[in-house]
Amino acid sequence: MPETRGMPSLRERNKLRTREAISDIATRLFLAHGFDKVTIAEVAAAAGVAKMTVTNHFPRKEDLVLDIHEQLVALPSRVVTTRGPGESALDALRRHFFEALERHDPALGFSGPEFVAMLTGSPALLARLREIDEEREEMLAMTLANETWALQGDLTAYLAAGHLLTVYRVLFTDILRRVLAGEENESIRAHVTEPARRGFDLLQPVLGDYAVRQAN
Repeated sequence: MPETRGMPSLRERNKLRTREAISDIATRLFLAHGFDKVTIAEVAAAAGVAKMTVTNHFPRKEDLVLDIHEQLVALPSRVVTTRGPGESALDALRRHFFEALERHDPALGFSGPEFVAMLTGSPALLARLREIDEEREEMLAMTLANETWALQGDLTAYLAAGHLLTVYRVLFTDILRRVLAGEENESIRAHVTEPARRGFDLLQPVLGDYAVRQAN
């Protein structure tokens, strides 16, 4: 029977299930023993697959934990490219942040104290988080350049991306700190709301009219 147009094939679905299973098992091992102390071979043995299968799905050990890194990198760009008519890049990212904050989105740092302790306790994972920050800033800058028809060599989009994502980065760090301290999610949301508003408000005079989507 032919595959439905736009739907993943059976092979792709099986591959995704294998990837998710490996990541889940690896995360449990890392939580129990520490990220730096568990080897790829031990993950493969626990998952019942060959070591090469693990590395085929996850070329980097860090991505066994941060298995949605591609989505994290692309998220700000997607928010900007799907903004509505009359909405600026700043408006779109601000709206997204508060929507994500309301639902305690793990992408903002609401990941549970054990998971956050594993992240912050591993120099390798912290380094990977910094790389993800750099990658998402680069992707957002390229998106903003395209959206504003910037000339080659114009650094405005890169400066704007850096400013916009600094708010996310600072608040992400604060949320991690509060999660690690055992603060409840709703309490964290309440504490972060006002600093988030101030952070985005500070950008309004500079970026409020930047990359505004024109109405058709």
